[in-house]
Amino acid sequence: MPTKAKALSEPPKKPRVALALAGGGPLGAIYEIGALCALDECLRGLRLHQCSDYIGVSAGAFIAAGLANGIRPRDMCHMFIDDPLADEDFNLNALLRPAWGEMQGRAARAPWLLAQGLWGWAAQGHSLGSILETLGPALPTGLLDNEAVHREIEALLTRKGRCNDFRKLKASLTLVATDLDSGDAAPFGQPGWDHVPISRAIVASAALPGLFPPVRIDGRHYADGALKKTMHASIALERGVDILICLNPLVPFLANPGVAERERIPPLVRGGLPVVLNQTFRSLIHSRLELGMKHYAQDYPDTDIVLLEPDHRDAEMFLANTFSYRQRRELAEHAYQQTRHWLRLNAVRLTQLFARHGMGFDAETLHDKNRHLVVGMLQSPAPAARLNAVLDALEAAMKTGLAHRRAPA
Repeated sequence: MPTKAKALSEPPKKPRVALALAGGGPLGAIYEIGALCALDECLRGLRLHQCSDYIGVSAGAFIAAGLANGIRPRDMCHMFIDDPLADEDFNLNALLRPAWGEMQGRAARAPWLLAQGLWGWAAQGHSLGSILETLGPALPTGLLDNEAVHREIEALLTRKGRCNDFRKLKASLTLVATDLDSGDAAPFGQPGWDHVPISRAIVASAALPGLFPPVRIDGRHYADGALKKTMHASIALERGVDILICLNPLVPFLANPGVAERERIPPLVRGGLPVVLNQTFRSLIHSRLELGMKHYAQDYPDTDIVLLEPDHRDAEMFLANTFSYRQRRELAEHAYQQTRHWLRLNAVRLTQLFARHGMGFDAETLHDKNRHLVVGMLQSPAPAARLNAVLDALEAAMKTGLAHRRAPA
């Protein structure tokens, strides 16, 4: 048993810091990079590329894997957002390549399936609707090619100084996908799941059904990790971490009717099906997250948990076009500034929380009004004005389409 003098001379135990990153597509990745840059720069005693545990789901899997490889948040911004000419750029065009192989393979089955359906209708008395059911397997499981995405990620993680093998990382990295045939979570990176290349686990975790085909690994098929849970942070909590920092990019949008007329947000239904589906998906994802966070607080009282996410009234994040290079830069800057603003608003509570783990705010960085993430940014239109403009354009386009359909031939 150590003496009192020896105990006093021992250095304080380094806290185990876990980082859990939820999904959200390209928008989620851009938000998380901006928010992580703000957090990394405004806190002393915390280096987000040196955490003990990382949990990544969907787009968050990509960011988590980069951090676990020692890539700093600022470097991620430079590589993926701020410097379009860099050799290490992730080519976002890879996210839009059609899954021709999947489509052709499915289409090749259509004649045989159609013949089966017609035979059932003609010889066995099946309904005409059964023909459409028979053709279901001819439909592609995803429209976009996740193999193109995999090649981009694999190239990034096999460069000198990086690692595409879970077992060779210094930190614990877990990337969660969903087993399509059982609905169970697949924690790639955990024992028994760590033989899979990190790049392959990333595309499995991000394979949103309908957009990307399920990913085949060891004879089974895996899809987006968010199908089971939004965050999967319990993986790190069960390991006994001291502090867990969670980032969730997707929140339902709150149109506040109590603000001034010029800033009032119109009803989202005016945006038609895309806007309604966007809001619905966000609401479903966030309701699960809220429930999960309550359980985390109850079941793991010895771990401090911090959740960062966009303001529910943030129209800039809700309207984002993440495939526009200029807007990617604007969104990263926006996430960076909004996170710094949130840290300032919650500084009193967070100062006490972080102090328990040997961390503290860098007041100069936190309050520096001239500090930016991306250089050369121009002032963007007011979020409410942009939302009004987009919804007006959508409504006009829908009216024009209806008028054309009603016009006599």
